[in-house]
Amino acid sequence: MNPVIIRPAAAAEIDEAYLWYESQRTGLGEEFLAEVNGMLERIGEMPELYAVLRRDTRRAMLGRFPYSLLYRLVGDEVIVVACFHGKRDPRRWHDRT
Repeated sequence: MNPVIIRPAAAAEIDEAYLWYESQRTGLGEEFLAEVNGMLERIGEMPELYAVLRRDTRRAMLGRFPYSLLYRLVGDEVIVVACFHGKRDPRRWHDRT
């Protein structure tokens, strides 16, 4: 398994989404985190599975929630640069790549 490193901006976005979902229904934030953690595990095991979105940044879309994890492969490491809501302007994360 490749080591997965979550950049601070991506971690903040995950936390923000968790808090929002948890405020909607108790336990929903935990379900969101479980989905994120499952995806982190998958991209750590098979980082080239997901398509390149822009330059060398790949996108792994969560199944149940309208979020994607955007990440790059740097050597043997997976660097998560964003946890991005599907309705946001995609240019918002471009400067992180």
